[in-house]
Amino acid sequence: MQTPRHRIFRAAWWATNFLLASSILAVIYSGGWEYSVRQYLRGFSDALVPSNLGSEQKVEAILSWMKTGAPRPVAAYPDQLALRDPETTLNYKQLLEVCGTATNAFLNLARSSGVTARRLLLLTPERTVKHVVAEVQIDNRWIVVDPAFRFVFRDAKGRTLTREELQNPKMFAEAIRDIPNYPIEYTYEQFAHVRLARLPLKTLHLRQFLDRLWPSWDESGGWGLVLERESFLMLVLFTSTTAFFLMLRTVLGWYADRRLHVRRFHLREHVMRAGAAFLKTPEMK
Repeated sequence: MQTPRHRIFRAAWWATNFLLASSILAVIYSGGWEYSVRQYLRGFSDALVPSNLGSEQKVEAILSWMKTGAPRPVAAYPDQLALRDPETTLNYKQLLEVCGTATNAFLNLARSSGVTARRLLLLTPERTVKHVVAEVQIDNRWIVVDPAFRFVFRDAKGRTLTREELQNPKMFAEAIRDIPNYPIEYTYEQFAHVRLARLPLKTLHLRQFLDRLWPSWDESGGWGLVLERESFLMLVLFTSTTAFFLMLRTVLGWYADRRLHVRRFHLREHVMRAGAAFLKTPEMK
């Protein structure tokens, strides 16, 4: 006769198995989605950027396409466009003129071309975003690129500049001297690489927690990819939930075997038995 504890366990067991199976299917779907996005970006970048160029030349090739490429369609309702869809950001004129989505397009093409790049958010004193640019790693230096204005920051001698160098007001003024109407307030006193405002976790003070736990977490380029590419975000989330439910299933299995002593469906044993039966040579009578 089943006790209330046994009934609760069986409900939890089957619910966990159902959620685990659903998570695995979601991982397969999101993995296929992310693969198709990467294939699209790889084909797009291969058509624009010759593979034999150096990193700096690849950056210039991407910026040149953004500036003078083929005519792009104009969306009748740009507010309805998917801002984190790489295909959308690469193909609509309005999105290539906005700093956030223009930087998205640049980063997707740069990474697909083999260039190490990451997002750089310029912040106001109130920690709100005032402009978005990109950093590209070339010769062990993170140089700054502004995809919205289609240029690489350089000094009077043509040397590329880093974020630290642009914090110098004289260097910043020298770098933007030939850029018409470049806003002088786009300075580098405060910045971030990851926009945690996209996550509905403001009350948890996630940035302060991560700053204490891992001071250099914001410098990692992978965070921006997770938060700015929806297909990759889904893949990471569903992979994490699959790992969680798999661990929960293991704990429940241990509890059933060691504490409740109830029979349950042993998936691994059934798979191994089926595999052995399939591979075993049948006996001839």
